[in-house]
Amino acid sequence: MSDTGAAPLPVPPVESLLPAPGIDPVAARTVEEELEAGNEDGVRAIIAPLHASDIADLIELLTPDARRRFIELIRDRFDPETLAYLDDGVRETVIGLLAPKEVAAALSELDSDDALDVIVDLDEDDRALILAELSPSDRAILEQALTYQEESAGRLMQREVVTVPIDWRVGDTIDYMRARAQHLPRDFYAIFVVDVQRHPVGVVPLSRLMRSRRHVAIADIVNRDVRAVHVDADQEEVALLFRQYGLVSAPVIDAEGRLVGVITVDDVVDVIHEEAEEDILRLGGVREDDFYEAVFDTTRARFTWLFVNLGTALLASSVIALFDTAIEHLVALAILMPIVASMGGNAGTQTLTVAVRALAMRELTPANALRIVGKEVIVGGVNGILFAIIMGGVAWAWFGDPAIGGIIAAAMVANLLVAGLAGVAIPLVLDRLDIDPAVASPVLLTTVTDVVGFFAFLGLASLLLL
Repeated sequence: MSDTGAAPLPVPPVESLLPAPGIDPVAARTVEEELEAGNEDGVRAIIAPLHASDIADLIELLTPDARRRFIELIRDRFDPETLAYLDDGVRETVIGLLAPKEVAAALSELDSDDALDVIVDLDEDDRALILAELSPSDRAILEQALTYQEESAGRLMQREVVTVPIDWRVGDTIDYMRARAQHLPRDFYAIFVVDVQRHPVGVVPLSRLMRSRRHVAIADIVNRDVRAVHVDADQEEVALLFRQYGLVSAPVIDAEGRLVGVITVDDVVDVIHEEAEEDILRLGGVREDDFYEAVFDTTRARFTWLFVNLGTALLASSVIALFDTAIEHLVALAILMPIVASMGGNAGTQTLTVAVRALAMRELTPANALRIVGKEVIVGGVNGILFAIIMGGVAWAWFGDPAIGGIIAAAMVANLLVAGLAGVAIPLVLDRLDIDPAVASPVLLTTVTDVVGFFAFLGLASLLLL
């Protein structure tokens, strides 16, 4: 290489190339202090280099009063993308601090799928005020999107999509995109080839288009293996399609097979996050993310499942009450019986977690259900024997009575066998009944393992020791 004499460019530190995602909590506290002191320039200096998602994180971390001051400060240069990254509850608060005209102006700069996310959970009156401020074309797109079912491909897709006819050449396509640059999606990964009825007949990845000469026909580089998604398809089906075939984008078609939009991989990442979050929350008996909700709303939302849990706990207690005489004569039973129920509950939860995940990923089906049930029962039995040996020895040494050790060992085997069976059978049955396994399975499983554990342990003790 020849020496041009130019000074080498400075190499940035690795830390600057790999910034930690999210906002630094220290920065949030600094912003609150600057807002309290009225130092608007200081606040602007802090947020100037931040990404829209980081600003959204900052808004969420601020106190309600600081959040109001912050929005007042940045409203004249508010980044529309920030709305798309905000938590639903905080977003509603922020929108309430902005005028409908300001919100509409922000929505007009977003892709249609992001704009829909912003307004979909608003009250109908607030939504109507914002829609009224939009242009007729933008309003028509959002109003039509709102007619699709919740959590469907129609709600997930963006309407902005690049299409070309099959008889074009690469040069025609490039010229078309340059001429209509302002009307193209902000980010896209492929061009869809359609016929005269707007049915998708193929897809051309941008990488293939840019490697081809201008004179090459689109028909010669098109991939005709199109994985289209129906507009009414559930978003979980969409996520599975992307995972199964490694897709970056997929066309969305209506009942007549016409192209109406496109779903991109960034939308699917959001779906995967939402579905995983939903399953985790439901396994914990929480209906939805209520981190930013008011105390009363959070309390009301959690009360229902706690009430159900109270009922199942009373059922387990009634089993204990059947053996109150045995417990009075042998204090050891009161000490040891929670161990049997706890081990069964934990073993069942392990199986349940795997089963619910497998159902969601379509890995657990009627075709292999019997084999999986058998496997989990065997696993439960083997673990039951191993822990029976351990706990039986501990109980024998603790109370000096081999009979107590044998009883807890037998109860341990029985409960872990039942836990393995219930952990996979309960979600299978609920799924067959069209009941979300993530919602009802934990409560039912806890009831089964508690009742079986208490009944087996106390029943054996009553028969053999009294």
